[in-house]
Amino acid sequence: MSYPGYPQQPGAYPQQPGGYPQQPGAYPPQAGGYPPQAGGYPPQGGGYPPQAGGYPPQAGGYPPQAGGYPPQAGGYPPQAGGYPPQAGGYPPQAGGYPPQAGGYPPQAGGYPPQAGGYPQAPPQGSWGGGPAGGYPTIGLGHLSNPGYNAGMDNQITAGTGGFTQNPSMFAQASGGYPPATQPSGYGAPFPNQQPYGLYPQPGGNTQQPQGPGMAYPGQPGQPMPGYGGAPAPMPGYPKVPSPNPSMPAYGGGKGGGGTMPIAPAVNRGFRGTIKDFPGADQLRDAEVLRKAMKGFGTDEQAIIELLGSRSNRQRVPLLRAYKTSYGKDLVKDLTSELSGDFRKLVLSTLKTPTEFDASELHFAIKGAGTDEACLIEILSSRSNAEIKEINRIFKQEHKKSLEDAISGDTSGHFRRLLISLAQGNRDERPNVDISLAKQDAQALYAAGENKLGTDESKFNAILCARSKPHLRAVFLQYQQMTGRDIEKSINREMSGDLESGMLAVVKCIKNTNAYFAERLYKAMKGAGTKDTTLIRIMVSRSEVDMLDIRQEYVKNYGKSLYTHISGDTSGDYKKLLLKFCGGSD
Repeated sequence: MSYPGYPQQPGAYPQQPGGYPQQPGAYPPQAGGYPPQAGGYPPQGGGYPPQAGGYPPQAGGYPPQAGGYPPQAGGYPPQAGGYPPQAGGYPPQAGGYPPQAGGYPPQAGGYPPQAGGYPQAPPQGSWGGGPAGGYPTIGLGHLSNPGYNAGMDNQITAGTGGFTQNPSMFAQASGGYPPATQPSGYGAPFPNQQPYGLYPQPGGNTQQPQGPGMAYPGQPGQPMPGYGGAPAPMPGYPKVPSPNPSMPAYGGGKGGGGTMPIAPAVNRGFRGTIKDFPGADQLRDAEVLRKAMKGFGTDEQAIIELLGSRSNRQRVPLLRAYKTSYGKDLVKDLTSELSGDFRKLVLSTLKTPTEFDASELHFAIKGAGTDEACLIEILSSRSNAEIKEINRIFKQEHKKSLEDAISGDTSGHFRRLLISLAQGNRDERPNVDISLAKQDAQALYAAGENKLGTDESKFNAILCARSKPHLRAVFLQYQQMTGRDIEKSINREMSGDLESGMLAVVKCIKNTNAYFAERLYKAMKGAGTKDTTLIRIMVSRSEVDMLDIRQEYVKNYGKSLYTHISGDTSGDYKKLLLKFCGGSD
């Protein structure tokens, strides 16, 4: 291969006949080789770092003198002896690249390997085998992760054919460019440059592929330090099983201070039991409901099959589709055709989640007595955005704010707790500040166990304002500090509605799924069933985390939620509840 107009001259770059891999005079190089001898690299006269005519250039260098750059006579476009190279130069002729006989790719024993498989690492002193004396060590011996460094050292060595890096290669040589040479003659890499198979260096942002044999994140069964900037776990903060499957276990921090990023929750996919029904058509569904209620009697099974297989966003539009098709109100028709708890359950499925929550709060406050547990359940388990939407709908539907309704029906510290939760202003940042978690745990201890009387406002401020990941850290710090669970302290320090309210907030934050499983168990336990609670949780969690609630239920109470509902309810009511349950465990 050649370029028109650029005949090659002898003696140019690259290699001469017998090019790559080199023949005698190759690497480790002899005269003219590498590390260079006279006339080699680092170059002598005319070489690099250059002497006269080199770089940084001396006479004839850069800024260029005669023969320099920009080239004068003999420069570029090249004249005889210039660049592109002439005969024997580049592109190379016989023995060059593309290779001729004896060139590259190598023949038997070369790379890619011929028969006989993957070649052994070249012997020291030959090309690719490193200098006879070997290279400097990798420099991992000073790190403090026992059992990890040795394996990593060996892996890197294996993955790079016996080549080990010097720690000084991780930084640019002082003085900039050209970089200082190592004993072997290599220059230090530029910033962010890294050897193949290693992790990015500090300040770098490039990701390199792993080298062969580089196990990630460490040797099997061995720990690795915190990844992504997170500190490694400390012995002082023993890891505990995560109380909430949707939240990673809280592990400890470096020195007990600083911000520890919480690893994002593992995405376990959709955890509800009711999904969008493929190909659902509102008008056709409205027709099914109309036929089920038309004439003598009601086809409850058709209603169960339809509403039990549509998601909330497919059920709610049926109200308008029904009125569009038949000029009648679906809610009124269902109310007249159905009765009892089955009617309550069916009507609850036709409200949006926030409309349903707002109506449940209204009925919890309205009339004689207050369902305090319902208020706490909704306000402690919904997000800020959901609580704000509940406030908007509540005022729109009932002509008074949710806060006013709570104030008029509750009192004391329990009222303060509910009003705080109803603001929908909880910190929702995912990060946990370990030092602040310790301070909050100490503040709770000082306000309760370590005080004559109890400062309820301090509990209120921390439990209602801090983020849920942060509060999980606070509860762990509190237990380590006092040797007592936060729930036991609340039992000892408070009473009445405030005690049950605070306990519910703590349980919901610690493990939301276990909290709902307990609520369901208590709703069906003993004589009679609290159907309002059962309906609310089954409908509101069916598209959120019902699968996780079922797991907690069978783990904590020894039988499946499906079995308990089957034994505690009956008829069409039971059939539709079991649709929302989704199956037995």
